[in-house]
Amino acid sequence: MNKVFHDAAAALFDIRDHATLMLGGFGLCGIPENAIHALVQKGVKGLTCISNNAGVDDFGLGLLLQTRQIKKMLASYVGENAEFERQLLSGELEVELIPQGTLATRIQMAGMGIPAFFTPAGYGTEVAEGKEVRAFNGKHYLMELALQADFAIVKAWKGDTMGNLVFRQTTRNFSTAMARAGQVTIAEVEELVQPGELDPNHIHVPGIYVHRIFKGAAYEKRIEKRTVAMAQ
Repeated sequence: MNKVFHDAAAALFDIRDHATLMLGGFGLCGIPENAIHALVQKGVKGLTCISNNAGVDDFGLGLLLQTRQIKKMLASYVGENAEFERQLLSGELEVELIPQGTLATRIQMAGMGIPAFFTPAGYGTEVAEGKEVRAFNGKHYLMELALQADFAIVKAWKGDTMGNLVFRQTTRNFSTAMARAGQVTIAEVEELVQPGELDPNHIHVPGIYVHRIFKGAAYEKRIEKRTVAMAQ
């Protein structure tokens, strides 16, 4: 099975309007830049996007918010994106804000084939509205459902033509779980190598989970919020 595609546009060929997408990364770290640009160019509408956040106004998923291609966001926080905040407050965008640990676990459970789990996070808050509550050992827990997605789109440091992926540091947050949770997983990589060139002990996502892979280009790797400290 040939998993290698020429570029992002080719790898995303069958993403249609109203698809549900998982997009990896943590803030702006390790986001699939090439795939996001391809989605903007493709012009698909009514998307449901599952991600840690929605980037910033002019980068990452913020680009899809600018073009009104996202109908619903499932994320753990608004972040530095003023347009995300504006669309949320004005009711233009459906938003489900999910505690970060719960979001990560809901994605992990989907990859493991577990339909639901119980967590104490959010009990007694608006997060609990409409959810089943059960008590275990005198403590209350919410039932959370695993998150499903038509496509999982992630960005890795290295990958081989069989789809084995290696991530670097913070980029592993969310992306490794998402790669296991999509019905179709698409990976863009900075370096694409041949089978056998990756150390098996360093592989974070086995190729069995990855359906398509391509070599990305021209990464900006922006910093979401830069802080400096004055020397004393």
